Amino acid sequence: MAEQAVAHGAEGAHQTSTGISNTKLAMWTFLGSECLLFGALISTFLLYRTNTPPGAVTPHEIFDIPFTSVSSFVLLMSSLTMVLAVAAIQAGDHHKTRVWLLATALLGTVFISGQVFEFTAFVREGFTVGTSPAGSAFFILTSFHGAHVTLGIVMLMSLFGLSLQGQLPTERAEAVEYVGLYWHFVDIVWIVIFTLIYLVPA
Repeated sequence: MAEQAVAHGAEGAHQTSTGISNTKLAMWTFLGSECLLFGALISTFLLYRTNTPPGAVTPHEIFDIPFTSVSSFVLLMSSLTMVLAVAAIQAGDHHKTRVWLLATALLGTVFISGQVFEFTAFVREGFTVGTSPAGSAFFILTSFHGAHVTLGIVMLMSLFGLSLQGQLPTERAEAVEYVGLYWHFVDIVWIVIFTLIYLVPA
């Protein structure tokens, strides 16, 4: 299903008065709406991050900044491999396209694995979604972002599968670009989350 959607996005592209295809315009519109959603979730956490019961664990007491920094670096490096994937298909090099798509998906998977490990550690420390408003706001925000990364991994593997089947010719290079836009957006959102949530003191 995801493969068909990605392929159709490239086939159904038509130029608009803005000079870009309808599909790309729709992607930018979608990402704009996502900015509003993430903005609301980040604002909610910033408002409630100190709202914890007396004696309860607060987020900044248990954050493992070095671990999360490495995890964040891995996700940021995936933006580089995504750029290389787009450049490869535009150049008609399908082998390198598959290599960089797979590399991007693997880096994203490493990030998600790190997030699961971090969540597990937080729960052991007594910081859960039901502990306090701060806990609820934190887990909803980071889980929402994690779901977006997971969706991105699914799209990347769909492109990888299409390429293996010979259904992702150079003429459909824009399909990889669409997924690239989404992936870069997810990375940028994480930079904002990591900076405001993890690094800025309460």
